[in-house]
Formats: sequence, structure tokens, C-alpha cells
Amino acid sequence: MRRLLPLALLGVFSACTAQAPGGPEPASKPSNLSPPPLIGAWRSSIDVKSGAFTAAKGLEFMYLFHNDGTLTESSNYDAAPPVPPAYGVFRFVPGDGTVWEAKYEFFTTAAPPPEEAKTVAGWLPSGRGVFTERITVAPDGRTFTSTIRYQLFDATGAAIEGGGEATGRGVRIDF
Repeated sequence: MRRLLPLALLGVFSACTAQAPGGPEPASKPSNLSPPPLIGAWRSSIDVKSGAFTAAKGLEFMYLFHNDGTLTESSNYDAAPPVPPAYGVFRFVPGDGTVWEAKYEFFTTAAPPPEEAKTVAGWLPSGRGVFTERITVAPDGRTFTSTIRYQLFDATGAAIEGGGEATGRGVRIDF
């Protein structure tokens, strides 16, 4: 029996160290499967191809992509006419590992009619706009390119003319 004990222990130890079929599991996923980061602050130059914003030359957006999947966007045209920043959401689009999708909305305003200009404080609400943007982040996470579609709605929520398309080129803001 004493002679069989070492053989039995050898068998137990061999079973404990045997690999599962197919070889060992990798310790972690390769880094090329993780999407380049989008969270943080960005500045983008926008080239408007069609729609109501075609006249906006030198249009720039500033974005803040938050950890919780929300975003804030403001432009260098927010004061012409006066409008607040845009707010929205973003998500990673599964596929090649570099594409994100963002959807954000902003309010539009209009000057009051001349007969009401003295009794109304500032510009009046006139509707809203919706941007849908597909963002491709460079592998180094420092720059992106994007395609943008936008649609405009009147104060009742009905779609109106003026929507269009644009492209963007962004750079991360950091130290």
C-alpha cells in the first residue's frame, strides 16, 4: 500500500495541473478590443454640407462626454441667435471598435415681432433641433472624425425644413 501512495499522489497532482482542452485562457482581453476612449473634453471644427447651418462659417463645437453616457455640447454660434447648449447621450457602436454614436438636442429661438419687442425680454422659444453624430475615434484616442445629421422642429414638435448634414474633426482637450 505504501508503494501505491506515491503513485496515487502523482495522479492527483497531475489531474490538478492539467489544462482544459484548447489550452490556457488568456489573462486579459487584448487591448485592441477596447474602444478608444471618448469620455472627456473635445473641440471640433464642423463643415456644414447642407441645411440651415450652411451659412455658419468656421463653426466649432465643444463637447463634454460624461462617464454616465450623457454629453453637453456648445458652439461658437450659441449667441447667434442666442440658444443654450445642447444636451444628449452617447454610446459605443459594436463593430470595428472605434465608432461611437451621439444624439443631442438644443432649443432654437427667434426674435420677437417688432410690435412685441418692447414688451418681451429677449428672444422667444421657436422649437428645437436634434443632432445625430457618428464619431470615429483614432486608435490613439487623441482625435476623431465624424458625420453629423441634424433635423429641426417647430414649437409644436413638427419637423420643419432646414435639416442637413455636416462633417467634423475633433481633438481632445487636455494638458
